[in-house]
Amino acid sequence: MLPGVGVFGTGSTARVLVPLLKAEGFEVHALWGRSEEEACCLAKELGIPFHTSRSDDVLLHQDVDLVCIYIPPSMTRQIAVKALGIGKNVVCEKAATAVDSFKMVTAARYYPQLLSMMGNTLRFLPAFVAMRQLLVEGYVGEMQVCDVRVYGPSLLDQSYGWTCEELMGGGGLHTVGSTIIDLLSYLTGARAHRVHGLLRTFVQQNGLIRGIRRVTSDDFCFFQMLMGGTGSSSSGVCCTVTLNFNMPGSFVHEVMVVGSTGRLVARGTELYGQRNGSKGEELLLGDSGWVGPEVKEMPLPHLCGLSSMVKALRQSFQAHEERRSWARGPVATATTFEDGLYVQTVVEAVKRSSCSGEWECVEIMSQEPDPNHNLCEALQRNKN
Repeated sequence: MLPGVGVFGTGSTARVLVPLLKAEGFEVHALWGRSEEEACCLAKELGIPFHTSRSDDVLLHQDVDLVCIYIPPSMTRQIAVKALGIGKNVVCEKAATAVDSFKMVTAARYYPQLLSMMGNTLRFLPAFVAMRQLLVEGYVGEMQVCDVRVYGPSLLDQSYGWTCEELMGGGGLHTVGSTIIDLLSYLTGARAHRVHGLLRTFVQQNGLIRGIRRVTSDDFCFFQMLMGGTGSSSSGVCCTVTLNFNMPGSFVHEVMVVGSTGRLVARGTELYGQRNGSKGEELLLGDSGWVGPEVKEMPLPHLCGLSSMVKALRQSFQAHEERRSWARGPVATATTFEDGLYVQTVVEAVKRSSCSGEWECVEIMSQEPDPNHNLCEALQRNKN
């Protein structure tokens, strides 16, 4: 039996997600929006029986057992932690800070019987599933270099909002870079221990965002990661990632892994490979084609990945009679809340590097920092 679903968010992801859920047999019982008007409008459009602007009305809805959270990052932690505490399974987007991510990890560990999963859809894209399998089988030999390029139009909303603010989780690094950081960990089976990066905001104002308001979120980001190995060791994988969102009308999504005996390249939703000594690339997995409506705000790799993720969720819940129970197998490779904490830690290390100009270590927090730490230090100094 499939669980009833409650969706938080009225953006492009929610608009695509709800029809995909329904197509796989899920019943979407409730929708939350920031305003009653937003929620009412989308609920009517998508045929959702209940809508609200109060989060508790969705979380406490008797028919909702799975909560999908696609809202601004600064609000994600509060809803996700509360949902787990009430006994709901959770699929959600990234949080705004590492501290928020740590609180989500703590909640997930406290309720291990509940599904707690980050919605990084690229792990479910067939091209990357096949790429990972080929890497495990040794297609490229020993992995040496990963090179990622993502180019596209501006990520800013039409009006001033969280996408414009770096502190609220806006910007290319947080929005897109976080999915790439997670994807590279999934593909290589390793984590970054040192990073170096550069962030820039080339468009600080435009026709809709002007006056005293300025954009602080990055629209260009370049960073390097040393993954696997430790310290100054030459072992491990070197990764470079370039994100540029100053290219209206175009979209490039390319992930290349180079090894000692060959290379694999995912371009969009297609996978190519070439072994050293061969004359050219071979197409290993073609574009399966997207049969749904075109969504300008969501690139095709994420769109196809979202569809595959929903299918995996159906398989996971379908395996059990009890609608809140789920099987780990179909979603075993999904991004966990622990992965989300790692990713957010890398993002913050890249930001520090951009400010310092130095390589920064990636140190994942093992306990929540004391919110009064600075105050306690000041009091201690006064005593002395």
